[in-house]
Amino acid sequence: MAKRMAFYFDSSACVGCKTCQVTCKDKNNLPLGVRWRRVLEYSGGSWVPQGDQMIPNNVFGYTVSLACNHCEKPICVEVCPTQAMHKRDDGVVLIDAEKCIGCRYCDWACPYGAPQFNEISGKMTKCNFCEDLLAKGENPACVDACPVRALNYGDIGELRSKLGTVSAIEPLPEADLTFPSLVITPNRHAQFSGKGTGKILDLTEEEV
Repeated sequence: MAKRMAFYFDSSACVGCKTCQVTCKDKNNLPLGVRWRRVLEYSGGSWVPQGDQMIPNNVFGYTVSLACNHCEKPICVEVCPTQAMHKRDDGVVLIDAEKCIGCRYCDWACPYGAPQFNEISGKMTKCNFCEDLLAKGENPACVDACPVRALNYGDIGELRSKLGTVSAIEPLPEADLTFPSLVITPNRHAQFSGKGTGKILDLTEEEV
């Protein structure tokens, strides 16, 4: 059976430094507002009265590093009218810029927000799993950049056999939408997708 490439993310180790995000943007020379990898801070909790004061209760927070998950059933490929969005035999989902007409159907369909429109080129763009580096036997740039080794990659079957089958924690969508090629070691505070009580805090960075 052919290998199917997947990312591994250890949310229990991630410190939210965003080095992976910055490295991806730099390596791919991405314009303002386009981020192929994003680090999301998810947190929550409540306040309870104690005397004449309110004190925090059940406060939690953790970060999630997110890029294209090169899904088993990529909905972006299904909705693309020109077949610009396509999936290789190794599971990596790519965009053929020559065929892309910038219609944004893939952007609207993807539950992860992975395909992103480049206003300069008029084309859709997304994480390509650093295909140029993989071809040379090197690691994706985000993997090598992580200072705490919270990111890795490999064959989805091998990753699952070693590290478990979790692929959906908040704020990510439930896995059965597209069956992402992703394995996660959850943070101890992590809430499973669809059962979240928190919210994403750093939405102001969307234009970075």
